[in-house]
Amino acid sequence: MGKLLFDSTTVVETFQTSSPTVPWREPNAATLEAVDLVDQTTTTIVTVGASWEDVIGLEDQQRRHLKKLHAKGVLWKHPQEHGSSVVFRLSHGGDVSADGNCLFTASQKAMARDVDARELRRRTVKRFLEDLGSAKEEERQVIYEAIRNMYSPDLRSGWGVHVVQEVKLLAKKEDRVALDSAIDELVQLGMQREMAAESIYKERCIPVSDGSSWAKYMSISGSPDDAYDIITLQYTEEGLLSVDENREGHAAAFGDDIAIECLATEFKREIYVLQAHGSDAMVDEDSCVFFLPHRPRSEICEPPFFLFMKGTGWCGAGADHYEPLVAHASSHVSHEKVALVL
Repeated sequence: MGKLLFDSTTVVETFQTSSPTVPWREPNAATLEAVDLVDQTTTTIVTVGASWEDVIGLEDQQRRHLKKLHAKGVLWKHPQEHGSSVVFRLSHGGDVSADGNCLFTASQKAMARDVDARELRRRTVKRFLEDLGSAKEEERQVIYEAIRNMYSPDLRSGWGVHVVQEVKLLAKKEDRVALDSAIDELVQLGMQREMAAESIYKERCIPVSDGSSWAKYMSISGSPDDAYDIITLQYTEEGLLSVDENREGHAAAFGDDIAIECLATEFKREIYVLQAHGSDAMVDEDSCVFFLPHRPRSEICEPPFFLFMKGTGWCGAGADHYEPLVAHASSHVSHEKVALVL
C-alpha cells in the first residue's frame, strides 16, 4: 500500500530530481526526430500481462485511456543519453497481496528480478541511510520535514486537505506487555481506554519524524521478525478518532515516495507510477490517467519500470495499493503515433 500524502515539492531538490507528474501530451515529429531504440539486450522485461478489459475496479474512462497506452505505447527517452529511447506497451501485471508490502511485491514483479519483497524493502532502507549519511544538514532537515508531514503531522493544520490525519508511532515488540500494563493503570484510574492508549503510546513510543525513525518504520514488513510494531493514531479536526494498536503485529509500513526514490536509486532506473483516478476524485476524463515519475539520485543504467495505482478521491490524490505493470518493449510502433511521451 502506498500513500502520497505530502507535497513532493518539499523534497524535490534533495530527494527527488524528477518532475511531479507527466501530463498527457501527444508527441510530434519535431520532438521525436533522430530518436532510436535502446539496445534491448540489457533490459529485463516480462512478456506476459493481463488485458485491461480483465482488470476489475476500473471505470470506463480509465479503461479507455489504459487501453490506448497499451495499443499505442509510451515513449521513454533516456534523460542522460541523447538519442536513446524505447517504446513500451503497458499492460496489467496481475494482483498482489494488500498486506502493506505491495510496493515491494509489485516492484519485484515489474522488474522480473529474482529477489523477494522483503529483500527489496531491506535494500531500500539501506540505500536511504547511506544517502542520508552523505547529505548536507540542510538537505537532511528538508527530508525530515517531509517525513513529519507524512507520519507526524501538525494537527493544528492540514484540515483543508484531509478529513482524517494519522500519526504513526513505533512500539518495541519487547515493550508491549509493559505498555499494556501502563494503559491498564490509567483505565483503572477512570480514563477512557482509547485516551489512555493515546497517552501512553505518545509518551513511550517512537514518533516517525526523522531519518532514523523512518528507517525503522520502513523496515517493518508485518513479520514476527520485526523489531517494532506500528501504532496508528487517527484524528479528525475535533480530536482523537481511533487508536489502531496492531496487537497481532501484522501491519507493515506502506511504501511512500521516499521509498520509491530509494528503490529507483538502488537499481539505477526510473520508476513511473501510472495513476488512474475515477469520478470520485472529481477529475475530467483527460486528467484521469497520469504518470508520477521518480528519478534515481544517480546515473540511469537501465530503462524504467512501471507500477500502477487505482487512485481514490478521498483526499484528491494518492491511493493505497500498488500493482505491477508489464512493459513490453516494442520496435514496431511509430514514434510519431505513441500515446504519450514520458
